[in-house]
Amino acid sequence: MALKLNPFRKSPPLVVVLSLQGAIGVQSRFGRALDLARLEPALTQAFSVKGARAVAITVNSPGGSPVQSALIHDRIRQLSEEKKVPVYMFAEDVAASGGYMLLLAGDEIYAHPASIVGSIGVVYGGFGFSEAIRRLGIERRVHSAGERKVMLDPFLPEDPEDVARLRAIQRDVHDFFKAMVERRRQGKLKGDPAELFSGDIWLGGRAVELGLVDGLGDLRSVMRAKFGDKTRFKVLGRERNFLRGLFGFDARTRGNVAEDLLAALETRALWSRFGQ
Repeated sequence: MALKLNPFRKSPPLVVVLSLQGAIGVQSRFGRALDLARLEPALTQAFSVKGARAVAITVNSPGGSPVQSALIHDRIRQLSEEKKVPVYMFAEDVAASGGYMLLLAGDEIYAHPASIVGSIGVVYGGFGFSEAIRRLGIERRVHSAGERKVMLDPFLPEDPEDVARLRAIQRDVHDFFKAMVERRRQGKLKGDPAELFSGDIWLGGRAVELGLVDGLGDLRSVMRAKFGDKTRFKVLGRERNFLRGLFGFDARTRGNVAEDLLAALETRALWSRFGQ
C-alpha cells in the first residue's frame, strides 16, 4: 500500500546553530582568529538556510580586536534584518569585552549561570625592554619621519606624552563600546553606569540582574521553549585538526614562528584573565 503524504503537514521548526569560539582578531598559525573575513561564509550560510525560524549563536570568547568585534556584530545584524530571521545569542564559558560585544548582536541574549559576562572596557598590554637591552649593551637605533611613529616602542623608555595619547584613544574606544551597549540594551540596563562600564565581570545571574543579558539557559532548552519540543537543529560545523594542542596548532598553516608565538601568548593572556 502506498503511503499518502499530507501536503498540509507542517515541518517541525528549524533553528540554525553557529558557534563563535576564540580570541577576536588575534591570528597566528597556533590558533584561528575570529574575524569577519573568516566568518563571512558561515554567517551567510546560517542566514540562508531555507525555512529556518531562527539563528542561535553560541559565544565563547575573551575578546580581542574591538574593530573585528564590531564588524562581526554589524554583519550579524545586517543579515538578520535582511533575511528577517531573529538571532538568539548564548554566552558559554566566557563572553567578555569583545565577546560581549558579539552577544549584543542578539535579539535576545542568554547565559549559563556560571558564564563570565561583561568586561565593558578597553585594555592595552605590552612589555618594556629598554632596561634589558641597556644591561646587555645593545644600542637601539630608530629613524622615523613623524614624531609619533615610535610611540610606545617597547625598546625605548616610556614617554608620559605617549601614555596620555594612548589613554585618550582608549577613552574614545570605550565611549564607542558604551554607546553600543546602551543602544542594543536600551530600556533593559538596570545597573549604575559607573558599575556597568567599569570593565568588571559578572556571572550569568548577576548579568541578568544588571540587564546585560535577558535570561539564563542553554541553547536547546531555550529554543525548544520558544519554538516547541519538536524543534530541529541544524548545526554548522567548524573545521578541526588533530594537531592542535595547547595553543591550537594547525600544521597546514604557515607564518613567522616568533610572531606566531607572540600571538599565541597574547591569546593565552586574554583567556587567563578569566581563569581559562
